[in-house]
Amino acid sequence: MKGLLAAARANRGDTMAFGAMVVLFVIAPFVVYPVFLMKALCFALFACAFNLLIGYVGLLSFGHAMFLGMAGYATAHAAKEWGLPPEVSILFGVLVAAALGLVVGLLAIRRQGIYFAMITLGLAQMVYFLCLRATFTGGENGIQAVPRGKLLGFIDLNDTTTMYFVVLAIFLAGFLFVYRVIHSPFGEVLKAIREHEPRAMSLGYRVEHYKLLAFVLSAAVAGLAGGTKAIVFQLASLTDVHWTVSGEVVLMTLIGGLGRAYGPVIGAFVVVTLENYLAQFGSAISVVQGAIFVVCVLTFRQGFAGAIANVAKRVMKPAARPAPPGAPGASTSGASISGASTP
Repeated sequence: MKGLLAAARANRGDTMAFGAMVVLFVIAPFVVYPVFLMKALCFALFACAFNLLIGYVGLLSFGHAMFLGMAGYATAHAAKEWGLPPEVSILFGVLVAAALGLVVGLLAIRRQGIYFAMITLGLAQMVYFLCLRATFTGGENGIQAVPRGKLLGFIDLNDTTTMYFVVLAIFLAGFLFVYRVIHSPFGEVLKAIREHEPRAMSLGYRVEHYKLLAFVLSAAVAGLAGGTKAIVFQLASLTDVHWTVSGEVVLMTLIGGLGRAYGPVIGAFVVVTLENYLAQFGSAISVVQGAIFVVCVLTFRQGFAGAIANVAKRVMKPAARPAPPGAPGASTSGASISGASTP
């Protein structure tokens, strides 16, 4: 019974948090520059994809930028060269990222820990140099002037406000997909693998298959973020394939809260905001940004999402009611005194 009550409270809390997030994002473009918000939403979806892998499977990928960047190139090429509508172009980018994730996963998934991380980093560097030399990517110039087009044939994405709400819808769909995966029986198996992989194997689970599927799903969601970003900024460049983007998404997840559904969203907005407002420091931005990150990680051990959740629990925790007289745990101070005074 206690477990059911705890689950009900958790579900109610998640519903309230999701509703608050939706309301905040709907109001935000009327207060904050929409292009900045769209960039933050794309990276938030990218961080959610990364969190699915490291937070719930325990696999640290240092090359997740290859899925973001390759999906961006595929989407931009399909929209500009083939003239496909934006929804089909983004779907093509997702499929390319998922296919690349399958290939990378088959090569890396048999390794664990630092070996897995180094394999993903090495393969990501190979993808980076492929994009640098390939003709269809445009080399150092990238693919520019990507047309936004019309969504479903009649929604003009050249309007910034319309584009923002389309990006918001894509982000919410991707977020709910990741949330559903996490809270499904499949997600419970992933958590069991993260906690004790040998025990999961002893229970009969085909661990490598679960890890590979999680890797492909993570790559696909990262591809959704990359394809959307290419349409928003009408550009696909080498920046999104570079290894530094893989490092940024690690910071987003750690700062927001590792293994928490809303953590990557908070972390992505924190990192993108810092990058935007610290640009005035020029070349010293890395030093200032690094110092801020160190302070945040040391101060909020569970990330911003964990700190917010702890505060919410203390605020919403009901006050303890005094037990009725005679009930177990009731105060017996009076009885003790009278008993002590009786010979």
